[in-house]
Amino acid sequence: MEDHDTGAGAPEVGVSRASPPPSGQASPSAGRQNGRPVQPWSGHGQAGDASQHRNGQNQKAKTRKRRKRRRGRKVFVRDDAHLAAAGLSATADSAPASRPPEAIVAPLPSAAPSRPEQDVRRSPAQELPVFAALDLGTNNCRLLVAVPTRHGQFRVIDAFSRIVRLGEGLTANGRLGQPAMDRAVEALKICGDKLRSRKIRKARLIATEACRTAGNGAEFLDRVEREAGLKLEIIDRQTEARLAVSGCGSLVDRDTQGVVLFDIGGGSSEIALIDLTGHRSPRLANHIVSWTSLPVGVVSLAERFGGRTVTREIFAAMVEDVAVRLHAFDGRDRLSHVLASPKFHLLGTSGTVTTLAGVHLDLERYDRRRVDGLWMDRDSVDRMVEKLVGWDFQQRVANPCIGADRADLVLAGCAILEAIRAVWPSERLRVADRGLREGILSELMADDGVWRSNGRDRR
Repeated sequence: MEDHDTGAGAPEVGVSRASPPPSGQASPSAGRQNGRPVQPWSGHGQAGDASQHRNGQNQKAKTRKRRKRRRGRKVFVRDDAHLAAAGLSATADSAPASRPPEAIVAPLPSAAPSRPEQDVRRSPAQELPVFAALDLGTNNCRLLVAVPTRHGQFRVIDAFSRIVRLGEGLTANGRLGQPAMDRAVEALKICGDKLRSRKIRKARLIATEACRTAGNGAEFLDRVEREAGLKLEIIDRQTEARLAVSGCGSLVDRDTQGVVLFDIGGGSSEIALIDLTGHRSPRLANHIVSWTSLPVGVVSLAERFGGRTVTREIFAAMVEDVAVRLHAFDGRDRLSHVLASPKFHLLGTSGTVTTLAGVHLDLERYDRRRVDGLWMDRDSVDRMVEKLVGWDFQQRVANPCIGADRADLVLAGCAILEAIRAVWPSERLRVADRGLREGILSELMADDGVWRSNGRDRR
């Protein structure tokens, strides 16, 4: 069961090869002596120029010689500028020393050493440090591998996403079921292979609500370590809320005064209230003034109320169930001073809101580029929820943005969304096809210093 996902179709970075050197220019391999890097343009006749000055050779020869050197410098300056734009030193062999992912205990052998001729043709993108983030949730297993680009941004070079429904039956039994664990382990094996195929600078591999609450959650993670070679970290709900916020920073405009960000997951739903009326810091998570994690998500709610056949009465009961939980949230009024402002909005990061956006756009095939960052007004959200509530199960299956994997979960997600909208009414909802993994990558890269403006101290 594959899932439409952030970056899943992104092209890899750094696969293009450097152009061959112009005629008469020393090849990059000539710029190494005894294994030590030397200036690539150092052998272009500097000593010969001095001799020409001493011997008084004609100006034409000097001009031609200098022109060759300038051409050589131009080639290398262009490469240096490309590296500098990526925030790296332009010296030879400037790639930071790679080390195994910190969150991975089982040995991850580095990629096979490349041949010397491959080393000398490395493109600038291949010099960038590689970071990875894995999120094993109640419903999905997702991996992103990325390299930093401009400040605060990165480019995905590999991705994986699969619906594994790890939390299937957890609400009733309090334990992870054998088929669900088998599905998750198989997906994690693929993730492990992807990680082992690259030199990872830093990685963080997390597990959320299903592993937090299952009686056999720790036992399952031991199995993951044995069979997939990955050691997953169970994060608490506050960390989950913070990472969701960190992953969505670029979708909050500079003039925004307040945001309620929500992440409707499979087993829990995280909600963060963000006050931006004061001085804004680079990290959106620094502005969280209140947060909560509801122990209810699309899988757990659908299992309790039913997901295939959902009448309007059942839907209303689901909304009320979530509303009662939100009423118990003491910090829900911390943004009351900006709720009426046009500079306040909701920001949703989950399969529920991306599905609504896809239906709203009437997409024949889900397209992240059109969904991520989309604004929906209040009336549009109302219409989409009403449309989905009016569809039967087969109609939901037939929609290309829902499909069989989500058809029994999407109305539970809509119920959670409606309860959130009732507490924090807003004229605008922004859709984010991003979340925990993007937050992990942003924090790993910021902490590692890859975005520092001077390009130094990148260890």
